[in-house]
Formats: sequence, C-alpha cells, structure tokens
Amino acid sequence: MTSTEPVASTGNGGGHSSLQLLREILARHAAERGALLPILHELQDAVGFIPPELVPEIAQGLNLSRAEVHGVISYYHFFRSQPPGRHVVQICRAEACQARGAQALLAHAEQRLGCASHHTRADAGVTLEPVYCLGLCASSPAIQIDDKLHARVTPAKFDALVAALEDLR
Repeated sequence: MTSTEPVASTGNGGGHSSLQLLREILARHAAERGALLPILHELQDAVGFIPPELVPEIAQGLNLSRAEVHGVISYYHFFRSQPPGRHVVQICRAEACQARGAQALLAHAEQRLGCASHHTRADAGVTLEPVYCLGLCASSPAIQIDDKLHARVTPAKFDALVAALEDLR
C-alpha cells in the first residue's frame, strides 16, 4: 500500500486499503450488466463515502468515463464524496415537503445544528444534507436521521430528535 491509498475500516476489525477493497468489489461485479450502482453502494457501505480518488479506477474497471461515474455519484443524494459525520440528518426538499414548510425547517436545522446544508459540523458530530424525496409526501415535511425516517417534523420535533442524538454521544 502506498501512502496515497486511503485506508478505511471495513468492519472486519482491521484497516483495509480503499483501493484494494474497490478492486475486490470490481472483481465481484465484473460480469454484471449495469454494475455501477451496486459497486458504488458496496463501496460506500464499506468505506462510508466514495473517495474521489477512486473514481478513475471505477471508470476504468467498468469501461466508463470518469464523468459518467461522477455524474451518477453526484446525481443520487445517498452517495457522498466526503466522510459523513457520526450522524446524518437529511431534510426532504421535494415539492410536497416544500409546501409544508421544509425550507423553514432546513433553516432551523442549520441554526440548531450549527452547520450549513451539504456540510459536516466542525466536531464531525453531524452532517446536514438536503435531499429530494424521502417518500413520505403525504406526511410532510419529512426528515431522515441516520437510517430512520420521521414524518410531520416541526422545529420543536426536530429539536427533540436532535437532543436525543446528543444524549447518545
């Protein structure tokens, strides 16, 4: 491993080169048609994000351009190019949620969490991400904290959810 290869925990208790891990993932999906999404999901599940320096390797492995791979990563809100905070707060920005106050909720979240949208707080405690459609349109505005969905979120409910997160530290 060279010093330019990122190292990430893969859940097996030891360090693992992200490049080595990617090569293993690419080999597992080599014969699949449309393998890009499964590869990106598997890599992000293992590393926590898609390291930008691995995009050329992914592109080469799938005979795609770097722009095609980057386009998929940047299009889907669940892929990230930087390590997230300990907790990820996603606030829906789709039309139904917008109509029910998502913009004000996002502004409240930025103030309450102390970080802007698309950023991670300085203490790495939380990442705030606006997303487009969490699938709870009839119960908007909706948010997702880590892997748990929350519906009809008001600023007061948001504060209670965040306070519970902070108690878990």
